[in-house]
Amino acid sequence: MRAQFVMSEIGIGLRRNLTMTIAVVVSVALSLALAGAALLLRDQVSTMKGYWDGKIEVSVYFCNKTDANQGSVNKNCAAGAATQNQIDSVQAQLEKTGLIEKIYTETPAQALSEYTKQDPNNPLLASLTPDSMEYSLRIKLKDPQQYQIITGMVGGQPGVMKVEDQSQVLKPLFNLLNGAQVVALVVMGIMLAVTLLLIVNTVRVSAFSRKRETGIMRLVGASNYYVQMPFIAEAAFAAVVGAILASGMLAVGKYLLIDRFLRNQIQLINFIGWGPVFQVMPLMLVLGVGMSSIAAFLTLRKYLRV
Repeated sequence: MRAQFVMSEIGIGLRRNLTMTIAVVVSVALSLALAGAALLLRDQVSTMKGYWDGKIEVSVYFCNKTDANQGSVNKNCAAGAATQNQIDSVQAQLEKTGLIEKIYTETPAQALSEYTKQDPNNPLLASLTPDSMEYSLRIKLKDPQQYQIITGMVGGQPGVMKVEDQSQVLKPLFNLLNGAQVVALVVMGIMLAVTLLLIVNTVRVSAFSRKRETGIMRLVGASNYYVQMPFIAEAAFAAVVGAILASGMLAVGKYLLIDRFLRNQIQLINFIGWGPVFQVMPLMLVLGVGMSSIAAFLTLRKYLRV
């Protein structure tokens, strides 16, 4: 088959069905952009989890003098402030587990100083004393997923007011991102279905509009492959253009939304770089071309039978 013939047939098909071709290009671009965004969102969630897993700590807070008045709420604090022996006992138990990477201590005076730095204009500072603050142990685990073992071990120990796991604070954020990923995948599936229908209709209309030409080609002995190739190439061409547009939308979205806005507004999140974006672009091209070509091929088997 001569390339010149294929290119001329592609040009004829695109001109005859220009409106539907544009619709296919736009649909493919939107579908692939959503697919790429869903993949990048998955990478973002994985990056955030990996980043915070290395920073998440378990904090053990010990009873102070004021907690003795709240014995009905926390029975461990009914006897008053935790003694040094109780603190040392808890720390020794933690060190024997083999799960601990490092333990940081924070005295009530240090806790008050840190609280003052974080909120220097708080009117309550005038009434706060070191006795109002808790002595605490901040524990960095080798495996952050083992925090429940630490909670079960020291949560009921004498003098322990509470055990707090920082990962529980971030859990709603991860749930929100996972939910957004599911929504993106559902919308992507709907858009892909709409795109496939448009491709099928476009190929079918193109096949009917050139029924006379394909009939002549049949009479002169043209093979199925020779007849179908221009139609498949048209669909693949529309998919390539759509994939390029989708790649552009992802790049613009990454630059404007993440690099120029979110990265400056939210310092606590480790956002993905350009590497995952460039890795997704070839996948969108392969997905678009493969989807369009297969849809066109299956449609032509019905409407261009020998």
